[in-house]
Formats: sequence, structure tokens, C-alpha cells
Amino acid sequence: MAKESEPVSEKLKGLPFGIMQPKSDLELKPLWSSSSLRSKSGELTNRNLLAMPVGLKQKDNVDAVVKKFLPANFTVILFHYDGNMDQWWDLEWSSKAIHIVAHNQTKWWFAKRFLHPDIVSIYDYVFLWDEDLGVENFNPQKYLRIVKTAGLEISQPALHPNSTEVHHRITVRSRTKIFHRRVYDSRGNMKCSNASEGPPCTGFVEGMAPVFSRSAWFCTWNLIQNDLVHGWGMDMKLGSCAQGDRSKKVGIVDSEYIFHQGIQTLGGSGYPDKKNSARSGVNRRRGSATFDSRTEIRRQSTWELQAFKERWNQAVAEDKYWVERSSPSRNRIGNNRRLKRSSMIPSLLQRKAEETPT
Repeated sequence: MAKESEPVSEKLKGLPFGIMQPKSDLELKPLWSSSSLRSKSGELTNRNLLAMPVGLKQKDNVDAVVKKFLPANFTVILFHYDGNMDQWWDLEWSSKAIHIVAHNQTKWWFAKRFLHPDIVSIYDYVFLWDEDLGVENFNPQKYLRIVKTAGLEISQPALHPNSTEVHHRITVRSRTKIFHRRVYDSRGNMKCSNASEGPPCTGFVEGMAPVFSRSAWFCTWNLIQNDLVHGWGMDMKLGSCAQGDRSKKVGIVDSEYIFHQGIQTLGGSGYPDKKNSARSGVNRRRGSATFDSRTEIRRQSTWELQAFKERWNQAVAEDKYWVERSSPSRNRIGNNRRLKRSSMIPSLLQRKAEETPT
């Protein structure tokens, strides 16, 4: 048997170079086509991808989102975390979307397994959105025009100020701007000013509605930890994938904004259903606590956040050539180290790919 540690080139030496196709896509293909269609080039241009985890409880909202994106030349992939896929076929666009089912899995779990850079490389931008976003004031085509003009590699639409959940002020919509890259805030413990070089003051987007360029997604996919499925802590590090100075390459688009409803449905509501209410009542009478899935999810997320921080700090300590790309001054200092590190990355990735997952 071939050794797993052999270089990729050795594993492919049995194939003539011209027959190799190392990349794919998420485009649906017909079972048959006319000769005229066969003769046309298969190259696709100006395609973008919308990927969303969805549950049946948010069906109406997801319907409104998809209807905004499909006419704008988007491919749509839906990750059904509640197992209820069959009840989506009554929507007129359902057959045009890709549906993947895995019970009680998160957005980041799906993204790591089904949005590999070699699969989504034909898409200019990847929208990795939650299902509870109101899009009444959002136009995908206008949004992308702004992103391209501003040179944003990682972005998100601003949040309506009345959104149910707003965790960081930088994500709140400014009525006077088309987009912004930083926030100024002197309240609380976090002081944000012109001197601020990192998140959440600048170079920051939140995890509910990020948008990635092709290059930024290549980097982000490698940042996603295979076993840390809730993604906590990653938003603070996404700027490292901005392909340059995060204070310039990451931004919030104000003129095209969304409403974050903050509806948590993954894992259930935490309240016992009618079927189990009698059993729950018995448990309460016996003094045992009713199981609350949301509490358990938050506990797991908190543990994952700490694990992610520890892994990041360990990786930084072990990679002596790595330099934080957060400011022009640091970029100048680290240019020589970064050039040397760039030549080492292919071999490092090869070694990582060959490691047996735990």
C-alpha cells in the first residue's frame, strides 16, 4: 500500500498531467443536454455563493432571503440542521438549491466539511449567513458593488440599530455612511479611537453574516477548527485572513443593511415539549433539573472559546516567522520574516494534511 506520508505529486504520478482536475464546484448539472449546450464552454464567471444553516421554524425568513439572492446570480446551498428537508420542496426555488442534511450540526461544522476552497473556488464571494436575518433593506448586487469598490476582502452588512441582538457597536448601521471600517466609542471598558488597531474597534465582522472574497475564504477555511463547531473566538481572528491590513480590508456596509432577529433554534428551545411534559414534571417533583439544551450549548461554546484561544496562542508561540498583519508599522517590521515564511507554507500545509486526525 502507498504510504500516506508520500508527497501529493507521488500519489498522482500514475495520471497524465492534462487529465487532472483538482477543483470542483457546487453547480447543479443536468442528466443530459443538447449538442449545442455541450459545445459551449463550461467556464462560469461572476458567480457568488450563499450558504446558510436552516431549520423549518425559519422557513419563511429563509424564503425571503433566497428570493433576494437567486436572481442576483447566486448559487444557494442550505444546511438542514433539523433533518426536515422534505418540507421545503413546496418553495418554487427549492429545486435550484443544494440541500445537505445533518442533524443538530452548526454552520461552521457544515462549512468545514462542504465548503472546501477547492470546491468553492469559482465563486467570487462566499456569504456564510445565519437564517434569522431580515433582508428587507438589503440588495446583494448593490452590496457587492460597494465591497469591490472599497476593496473589502471580508465584510458584513450593517445591523439595523433595533436588531434584537447587537453585540459590538462596530456592526451597527451608520445612517450617514456607505460603509465604515472602524468605530469610535469611549463607553465601557473597550475604548475605540484612531489609535485602535484591532477588533472589535476595527478589522472586525461578526459571525452571523460574514462575506468573504475567494482569497479570504481560502484562509478562513484553514482557520476553522475541525472539532470546535460553534466558532466562538474566530470573529476576533478573521482579520488575519483579510489579505493585508485588516483596518483597510475589513469593513461594514451601511447602505445595504440587515435586521438580526436573534432567534436561536439549533438544539431546540430548551423547553420540554408536550410529549415529554409529564416526564419532566415527574423529574421536577423528584428534585432533578429539567434539561436545557441552550444552557448546554452555551457551556460547550464557552469551553470551545477557551480551547480556540489556547490553540491560537500556542500556534503563535511555535511559528517564529508569523507576524500579526494588523498595522502598517508591524507590516514593515515583519516583511522579511513573512517572505521567508511564505516559502515554507506549502510544506507546512502538506505536513498538516498528512497528520492523522484525532
